[in-house]
Amino acid sequence: QVHLVESGGGLVQAGDSLRLSCTHFGGSFGAYTMGWFRQAPGKQREFVATISWGGRTTDYVASVKGRFTISRDNADKVYLQMNTLRPEDTAVYYCAARTGGPRNSPEDYSYWGQGTQVTVSS
Repeated sequence: QVHLVESGGGLVQAGDSLRLSCTHFGGSFGAYTMGWFRQAPGKQREFVATISWGGRTTDYVASVKGRFTISRDNADKVYLQMNTLRPEDTAVYYCAARTGGPRNSPEDYSYWGQGTQVTVSS
């Protein structure tokens, strides 16, 4: 059974940076495509970034391109480096895993973490 645990959220000011981490427990980490999603109050869960099992393919939502970077190690972690944060980036950020290639729909992911709060003040 795959279990995902996020960390690294917090309260920052606009323009600051944060690095989120997600640790993958159970199963073979290298077999899973990983994704980051976020959900702001009153809004639907939104795709942020995804990375293929081998790390060669990445994709981002347009609003974070050039500011956020997704990466993964060879052990059990996926990261989301977030630079030049904006107040509209405020949300609960979720890590997700799926078998198969990268996708940007939450419905395509089978495993989810509990989320970590990111709050960006203006």
